[in-house]
Amino acid sequence: MVTRTYTVAFEGVEARDVEVQCAITPGMPAFSLVGLPDKAVSEARDRVRTALSSMAIALPSKRITINLSPADMPKEGSHFDLPIALALLAALEIIPSDAVECTCSLGELSLDGSLIPVIGALPAAMAAAREDRALLCPKASGAEAAWVGAARVIGAGSLSDVVRHYTGQAPLSPSEPGEVIADVSGRCLRDVKGQERAKRAMEIAAAGRHHLIMVGTPGSGKSMLAARLPGILPPLTAPEALETSMIHSLAGLLDEGGINRTRPFREPHHTASMAAIVGGGRRASPGEISLAHNGVLFMDEFPEFPRTVLETLRQPIETGTVMIARANAHVKYPCRFMLVAAANPCKCGYLTDPARACSRAPVCGEDYMGRISGPLMDRFDLRIEVPPVAFTDLDLPASGDSSATVAARVSAARDVQAERFSDQPETLLNADAEGEVLDRVATPDAEGRTLINKVAERFGLTARGYHRVLRVARTIADLDGSDAVLRRHVAEVVSYRLSSAADT
Repeated sequence: MVTRTYTVAFEGVEARDVEVQCAITPGMPAFSLVGLPDKAVSEARDRVRTALSSMAIALPSKRITINLSPADMPKEGSHFDLPIALALLAALEIIPSDAVECTCSLGELSLDGSLIPVIGALPAAMAAAREDRALLCPKASGAEAAWVGAARVIGAGSLSDVVRHYTGQAPLSPSEPGEVIADVSGRCLRDVKGQERAKRAMEIAAAGRHHLIMVGTPGSGKSMLAARLPGILPPLTAPEALETSMIHSLAGLLDEGGINRTRPFREPHHTASMAAIVGGGRRASPGEISLAHNGVLFMDEFPEFPRTVLETLRQPIETGTVMIARANAHVKYPCRFMLVAAANPCKCGYLTDPARACSRAPVCGEDYMGRISGPLMDRFDLRIEVPPVAFTDLDLPASGDSSATVAARVSAARDVQAERFSDQPETLLNADAEGEVLDRVATPDAEGRTLINKVAERFGLTARGYHRVLRVARTIADLDGSDAVLRRHVAEVVSYRLSSAADT
């Protein structure tokens, strides 16, 4: 007799169904595990055997074969321990086989039989709901998986709890969703003295999810401004929160099963590798661009990143997805993020500071900013100079709008965009508009069209740059409460697009 239960194998954010089959047949005593298991899955034999032994369950002196089907799909991770144990317990007739056949399970077994939480409980619950199965997982992962709602989630503390549940001795109650986490940032835009132009650019970028680069001398406030960006972004919508949490679940970043409604803000160091930024490694894990999905990727000291790392950003910025290609698999992750970069104007940082002139100007600035290729720079919608603030201005009272006030304007602009693109599932914000949709919503008036045509001809805007100007102009019009894109909206975009500091 062959007993069956189900689990999942992860390919990016997708959870693929895996059927775990167990057969106990006469022959030399052996415990075989087949179906392209990796090292962690192969070691499940010893963990399962020892966990059963701790429950005083001895394996028979027969040949035990576990097959993970489909056999041509690579299986990775320690979460196969629990489904293997379930299939084996059903084959030993300790628990009913019909109960485990309608269950999807995942979890790592300790040697004493306790269940250790694993990554990926949220996408596993979605896969279980898709096949109308219940999900059995470690108790610590139950709160995370219960957010799906469409699947019945059972959290167990140990393998003995699982046996008592299936035999009716002590049924386990369904898991409850974890807490909704809403990080409240105490950093306000009013803390930043001066820099009104930079604050305005941040508001525009946040309203339409446009990419922004800030160039300025050391200590001028670039990082300080970027750190206050999460405070002006609206919370994640329910679909966005679920989609983002699935990626964070695969990375093991969900805190005690709570779903975070605050938009991600990732700030990798400039020494980060290509695999850390884009994704990859032994298990093709999501990188920083995917962890920043629906949020912000802040890259300080932008030119200091390796050139190969910077160039890998070009395609994900355009497509909103990243494909990690491996010899045996192609893993796809979503990465629709807002890129915010900060850079010094030159290696020493004082090219644009008249009080501390760079000794190698202008070669120093040309060489330093030349590390950012033209195609990558062309993908930045907004380019602004962040000049140094005089120390005498630091004692002045706070000026400008607070983060809450700016956040209200940003939220209102995003609501307008959500209504505008309600019939376009692939277009969420102005930054996503293209083709006929862009022509329909962002075509400026006659004066605005004349201005943008002159700018395109005079400064040699690329087709990409031309369309990005239209998208940002549409966002400025939304912040202005205007149905039409006017000349003043186009003019403001052009002032950011042709910033001399970013083109040094």
